[in-house]
Amino acid sequence: MLFNDLPLDHRIKKVLTDKKFTDLTPIQAKVIAPALKGNDIIASSKTGSGKTLAFLVPTVQRLLKTKALSKQDPRVLILAPTRELAKQVFFEAKWLTANMPITCQLIVGGENYNDQIKVLRRNPQIIVGTAGRIADHLDNKSFFINGLELLIFDEADRMLDLGFKEQLLLINRFADHRKRQTMMFSATLGRIEIDSLAQSLLKSPTKVVVGSATEQHSEISQKLVFADNVEHKDQLLVAALQQTEHNQAIIFAATREDTERLAKHLNENGLDAVALHAEMAQNARSNVMNAFARGQHSQLVCTDVASRGLDLPRVGLVINFDLPKQAEEYIHRIGRTGRAGNTGQAFAFVGPRDWRSYTDIRALLDYPLEEFSFADMVATFKGYDHKPVKKKTNKAETISRRAVKAKTAAPKKRVKSMAGIDVGDAPMRRKPKPVITDDESSDSED
Repeated sequence: MLFNDLPLDHRIKKVLTDKKFTDLTPIQAKVIAPALKGNDIIASSKTGSGKTLAFLVPTVQRLLKTKALSKQDPRVLILAPTRELAKQVFFEAKWLTANMPITCQLIVGGENYNDQIKVLRRNPQIIVGTAGRIADHLDNKSFFINGLELLIFDEADRMLDLGFKEQLLLINRFADHRKRQTMMFSATLGRIEIDSLAQSLLKSPTKVVVGSATEQHSEISQKLVFADNVEHKDQLLVAALQQTEHNQAIIFAATREDTERLAKHLNENGLDAVALHAEMAQNARSNVMNAFARGQHSQLVCTDVASRGLDLPRVGLVINFDLPKQAEEYIHRIGRTGRAGNTGQAFAFVGPRDWRSYTDIRALLDYPLEEFSFADMVATFKGYDHKPVKKKTNKAETISRRAVKAKTAAPKKRVKSMAGIDVGDAPMRRKPKPVITDDESSDSED
């Protein structure tokens, strides 16, 4: 199906054509039509499936073709889990609404709060932001969303993982009216937390599931590389980057210290790496991401701050130097490559400390990872043996075994407690009877 086949405003079709977007992806084909009708949506799809346009296209169509419910309140609020993802969605909304009478603003943490208040007072029609900062502004009455028409949750599962449930519910209460349309996108559906949130936010939603996140990605070659220790991983990292053909690469590490150490290590080995983590100042994070997106650096070493949603078409290689604690994050990490029909490669370094995380990932995926090793760098560590699983027995077998055991067991000897027999650690002794003499006997008879 083509975008030109949809009942869209000609200005939207022109922008999409200019950007070479002609065919709809599966998620776009299933979401845009019911969204244009005003239905609430809950959707899940693989990373790199074109999800952002799936909600932006019907959003812009609504703004162009319907009258606003309020002259002052924003018409659309889009929430993302991280500042980087919010910025990417904001930039996509900006180019889609270019030369249209639609204003967009970005409101995320780490930016000047008072400057954001001034921006909000200009009454933008579309606000893209992070849940924490948006909730702060609503609490302080910097702006109101009583007339909000469209509330969109991008990567809702990740927002819950980051602890933003209360902020999401607060935002929902500030814009809780019957005319509001809500769309929720999540990498996974069926989790209790996601289902509970959906029941609170959505009204009779259209459910869309395109593929399974745990299915093997046909465009990404995934390899498992065993490592003995951190020093061995350092050597494997340099070898993987030097021996694997790619344009740009993303390396995921566990901590801030690791990102900075690895970036320095790569630069010392003649590579061009830069570090990114959540503890950096917002302007520093923005500068790093912008420079990497423009191709000024070849390697980005980061924490999970860059694991979701970011569309970086030059990335052809992803390396999990440390495996994520949450198995689902592995899927999002490797999804930074192999996007929009491009091919990519992904390596997972597994050492003794990564084994538990690896077993969780292996249990999650519907396919095994191919084992791979670099020449002269083969690890002696090959994982740990599984503990034998005890065979489960049903209730009938358990009752039958207990009955047989009861019949064959020797009868217990009954203890006669009144016989004055020593029992246990403390012997029982009879109280001696008093001896009555003849004199005492005669006295008593008198």
